[in-house]
Amino acid sequence: MESKIKVLVLGDHPFAPSGVGTQIRYMVEHLLETGKFQFHCIAGAVKHKDYKPQKTDKWGDDLVIFPVDGYGNKDLVRILMRKFKPDIVWFMTDPRFWGWLWEMEDEIRPLCPMVYYHVWDNYPYPTFNKKFYDSNDVVVTISKVTDDIVRTVAPDVECIYLPHSVNQEVFKPFKEEEIKNLRSQNFQADEKDKFLFFWNNRNARRKQSGSLIFWFKEFLDEVGHDKAMLLMHTDTKDPHGQNLKAIIAELGLTDRQVMFSEAKLPPEHLAAMYNMADCTINISDAEGFGLATLESLSCGTPIIATMTGGLQQQVTDGEEFFGIGIEPASKAIIGSQQVPWIYEDRIAKEDFLNALRQMLTCEEEQMEEWKKKAVEWTKKEYPFERYTSGWEKILTDIHEKYGSWETRKGYSRIKQKEF
Repeated sequence: MESKIKVLVLGDHPFAPSGVGTQIRYMVEHLLETGKFQFHCIAGAVKHKDYKPQKTDKWGDDLVIFPVDGYGNKDLVRILMRKFKPDIVWFMTDPRFWGWLWEMEDEIRPLCPMVYYHVWDNYPYPTFNKKFYDSNDVVVTISKVTDDIVRTVAPDVECIYLPHSVNQEVFKPFKEEEIKNLRSQNFQADEKDKFLFFWNNRNARRKQSGSLIFWFKEFLDEVGHDKAMLLMHTDTKDPHGQNLKAIIAELGLTDRQVMFSEAKLPPEHLAAMYNMADCTINISDAEGFGLATLESLSCGTPIIATMTGGLQQQVTDGEEFFGIGIEPASKAIIGSQQVPWIYEDRIAKEDFLNALRQMLTCEEEQMEEWKKKAVEWTKKEYPFERYTSGWEKILTDIHEKYGSWETRKGYSRIKQKEF
């Protein structure tokens, strides 16, 4: 019997509701179904009650999860490298979290390839990331922006484009009667016919949650508080965001004009929320991909989105739009000690209010056209099968091309430099 390909995964917990966690779960579950892979997952980004290694009844030793705070540490990686002897080390999320892992390149890469699933929000080209990109055998990119950035900044590293996807058997349009029943069950009698805007994001600075509420209040003052409402699926007291309940209290929006959904929900319940909504909003000033908007489009619900990062390749195919894309009114260069420069794409209030007005007054024929084309677009550009089978091919090919441990090839500790 052929031995299974062993993959050490670092990132969010595969059962976490985050975008990173969701994509890891999609990949891991599909590859486990093939019977060709084993996974040890260093699972971070959530607070754990128990830090003992975890297994599932279904997968047994083929899926072992190691809960950690943050994303792990060098000692844990060293232990698992020697105990698990992975054929591939796979990791995902912002490069700011992985400096310590790339410092271990000389310990890891002589034994097995490193594969980084990468996203970067915006230009100018982050040349300061070149040393990180070059520390991997393969960089897999999430968006077209990221793909261009990696190929330009680090042309010598192998680069593969594979965007996020969603399970289109779950995130799909519901029947009209089912949507009516859902709205009847979840909203008051006088709310069933209100135009429902939906926002599903982390309550964090770049997501512009505070601006959204302040501007939505101005919109309601103009069109009438009986015409529309906003449902926000988020943590209202996220330490990295604003106190959203304090904002609606200050603005007098406590009569269900703005409502919050704070419980962690399974995908099926999120799909119901997208279907109940008339439009999903994402006005982040930086967004590498934006999974919620893709989930919305897959359910046939049009979006309002900033033309930045991965959002711009969802709201339009370059010719047709599946909602309203808002061009940034300003592109400020911001940064930090770790990220010296990056564009922050801010939209103007009036452009956002115009988008809300357009959605509210949109003809039924236009809405139906958006809904139909949105579903077709997600199936064409972001098919779930391409994502899952894509990872199967990528990791299988990497294992065959680069080998591991006794069969390791394609890597040398010696690097030549011209002076």
